[in-house]
Amino acid sequence: MKNTVISATGSYLPEKVVANEQLTQFPEGSRPLIALKTGVRTRRVAPEHSCTSDLAIRAGLACLAKADLPPEKVQGVVLSTSSPDCMQPPTAARAQAGLGVFGAFAFDINSVCSGSTYGICMADALIRSGRFENILFIAAEMYSKILNPKDFGTAPYFGDGAGAILFEAGEGDRGVLHSCLGTDGHLNAEVGVFGGGTLNPYTRLPNPNSIYLKMNGRAIMEFALKRGSEIIRRLSDRSGIGLEQIDCFVCHQANVNILQKLAAMLGVSFERFFVNLDRYGNTASASVIIALDEAMAAGTIGPGSLVMTVAFGGGLSYGANLIRF
Repeated sequence: MKNTVISATGSYLPEKVVANEQLTQFPEGSRPLIALKTGVRTRRVAPEHSCTSDLAIRAGLACLAKADLPPEKVQGVVLSTSSPDCMQPPTAARAQAGLGVFGAFAFDINSVCSGSTYGICMADALIRSGRFENILFIAAEMYSKILNPKDFGTAPYFGDGAGAILFEAGEGDRGVLHSCLGTDGHLNAEVGVFGGGTLNPYTRLPNPNSIYLKMNGRAIMEFALKRGSEIIRRLSDRSGIGLEQIDCFVCHQANVNILQKLAAMLGVSFERFFVNLDRYGNTASASVIIALDEAMAAGTIGPGSLVMTVAFGGGLSYGANLIRF
């Protein structure tokens, strides 16, 4: 059976940088708390008239250029987003058209911030099935369009961006070695955008703020620590690869305090955790893929590196992948 290897990665971050000090809608004394509570110092914000598929296209093209693969050779596009262009059609279809990947299938997945780990597992399964030779996986998010700018519990912590991975069928000991996924559906109300679907249609929203992201920050932190540590240990046990063998942990970039506590709970040096959330904030499902691309560009991840990706998010969902580069 062929395995699934990463041929290239790519990412795209909007040019506009917004620092904490520029968030003048919040009292001056509260702004230092943003970095203290989460580690976020700046974030990227997409242009007003752009949409999520625009970011996805830029990241996908960057990835294909690195792989030197013509768009027409791509067989499938899997796009993770929890901030789609619209309810339908799928954002993946708009991205496929913009990429020039005609003839390939294209569909969305939405597991909010865990979408990176779900998408990696999905691409791996599609290639291992033997039916596809390559899959372009893209995670793209534009939370600036779904945040209440006056909500201190959400607005300062998120950013816009997209990342992409080209997966191809390969041989040898490289590639996606194992994945573990999970969802605690009884906690589905802890974070989400609850207006605009069939539960709360736009025609009868309970209140106008239902169109914005709502988040129980304390509950999410407790969940991330509990399930994050569990899924890391489960993946280690099932793969037979000890945590001491992992060269780099690339986790969902939500909160540096969560990552530090995770490292301490696992007895792992925090130096092995790749962190870029201070510059980009929480880019939801795109965060792990953007971080992977940056880690490879920086030489933190190279040929032979053993990497564990970890994410947790709405649903509440969680997942992890073990990859040898």
